[in-house]
Amino acid sequence: MKTYELLTIFKPNLDAEEVDKAIEKLNATVVEFGGSVASVDKAGRKKLAYEIENFRDGFFATTILSMPADKIAEFKRQLRLNDSLLRTMFMEVSAKASV
Repeated sequence: MKTYELLTIFKPNLDAEEVDKAIEKLNATVVEFGGSVASVDKAGRKKLAYEIENFRDGFFATTILSMPADKIAEFKRQLRLNDSLLRTMFMEVSAKASV
């Protein structure tokens, strides 16, 4: 299994409890697909560089996870279907080069 980093931006009209529940739901989806969540870093509410769906700010959270490669496409589809998300960025974490 490869390691991935998922940056999520939640809509600002959610309160802190709803954001926590949404993050827990995403983590449950990762486990359901046979993966595991290493860490979740909630950065809080931040101003966006430009307006997305008429919102000027959002709740940022970064998740480090491992998941089988054959489940990635379905997981990304689940992210697109999530109504509480404004934007996501899903990338593979590469090993650091030793110098």
